[in-house]
Amino acid sequence: MAVVMFVSHDGETHTASLDAGQSLMQVATNNAVPGVDGDCGGEAACGTCHVIVDPQWSERVGLSGPDEEQMLAMNPEREPTSRLSCQMAVCDAWDGLTVRLPEFQM
Repeated sequence: MAVVMFVSHDGETHTASLDAGQSLMQVATNNAVPGVDGDCGGEAACGTCHVIVDPQWSERVGLSGPDEEQMLAMNPEREPTSRLSCQMAVCDAWDGLTVRLPEFQM
């Protein structure tokens, strides 16, 4: 079973199983990962599902697209590998993915 690790800004780790076909935001909210709210329900309209992809994974999961860029551009905690997890469709090949969570969500 494929898993993802969410690491909070203070180093607390939450591991969740990946369900192919779901967004990474759905994985986080279905597993009550603190720090991923998903207020807009996955429409890339709020930025409350911001994650920072481990640089070793950024090529494999891809970079942010135009819809994400609009929301991420307003985020003071944005990093080069920042993504909106609602726009990341997970797959089993992402087994072991690690993402960090910012201290604050927009």
